[in-house]
Amino acid sequence: MDLYEYQARQLLEEQDIDVPKAVFAQNSHEVAEAADIIGYPVVIKAQVKIGHRGQAGGVRIAHDRDEAILISEDILPMTIHGHKVSGILVTEAKNILHEYYVSISVDRSSRDFDVLATANGGTEVEEVARKHPESVKRLHISALEDFDLEAATKMAESIGFYHADSAQAAQILLNMWRCFKQNDATLVEINPLAKVGDPDDESSKSLCALDAKISLDDNAAFRHDGWKRFADPIVPDPFEQRAREHNLHYVHLTGEVGVIGNGAGLVMSSLDAVAFAGEEQGTGVKAANFLDIGGGASSQVMCESLEIILSDPQVESVFINVYGGITSCEQVALGILEAADQLGASKPMVVRFEGNKADEGLRILAEADNPNIHVCETMGQAAAEAARLAAHGKEER
Repeated sequence: MDLYEYQARQLLEEQDIDVPKAVFAQNSHEVAEAADIIGYPVVIKAQVKIGHRGQAGGVRIAHDRDEAILISEDILPMTIHGHKVSGILVTEAKNILHEYYVSISVDRSSRDFDVLATANGGTEVEEVARKHPESVKRLHISALEDFDLEAATKMAESIGFYHADSAQAAQILLNMWRCFKQNDATLVEINPLAKVGDPDDESSKSLCALDAKISLDDNAAFRHDGWKRFADPIVPDPFEQRAREHNLHYVHLTGEVGVIGNGAGLVMSSLDAVAFAGEEQGTGVKAANFLDIGGGASSQVMCESLEIILSDPQVESVFINVYGGITSCEQVALGILEAADQLGASKPMVVRFEGNKADEGLRILAEADNPNIHVCETMGQAAAEAARLAAHGKEER
């Protein structure tokens, strides 16, 4: 569960991490009242669960009441990178002396926790990491270890906080860790963590979290009654809502090829393969969704997944990419045929099986002799075929 910035701030404040004064508002009248209370200038920030709001015009400075109203009325109707703005956070404008980036996340590849930081934070931190990887400091913490003040202090000193109080920086890192652990988070990110204050007054300088992004583990919701306060005011995407009801990991995108796989890494690779095939074929076809059926998926799970994807009117073809481990390709094949029979599916489905029971699954599909089911040997071939069929479907429509 991703939080909006105004919600993430609450969790940081509960861990005594300094944040600017702010008020959440849902209309221009509330924005004006909030700005008057905070004092000008103020920062008007669109609330969406995605980054790069500033580049899209979703973060602006207002110097008086009229400007705050005009900016809010411009931002509130916006959709940023496919996300409808759910409200506005009116925040105190700070005098920024330097920006840093700090985050704690789950690293699924190494199966531990990652503390990541750089003294070159801000909106272009990804570019900094690409061009100057040596400036990014990383600390791995195993699931059996803890992150204490000593480790936080060493991390703060290695980052180089440019004359900021390293003890305060260490305490912020430690408090972030507590926020991460106590809330069953998968990501706690502050970008920027800024040194603010009067450049001529050392006593005024301090570190402040100017923006925050926090993601919580949905599987831990039963341990946190307080998460009810984070209910999304935006009506959820109907396809994502249906997938959630079936405990499926699904994200609705804006493409033409429905994608199903087992394992987030495989599904992401499938999305990339479809996009590459669309570019190579000159059609611009892309994935319509991300859907991970997970390990050990049954034929029923596969049938439910296809029912959701095939009900999406933008889908012209489906790419099913399964590497059998815990998941049996035989069960997946049975689910495909069950869905095809129950739904009377007419959209083409391209299947690539490998691993556990792959031969049995392919045999079941071959014996069914369904003209809408196409089998390919490799992921690249399957993605290309799914993209071609989707483009053909668009042309005929």
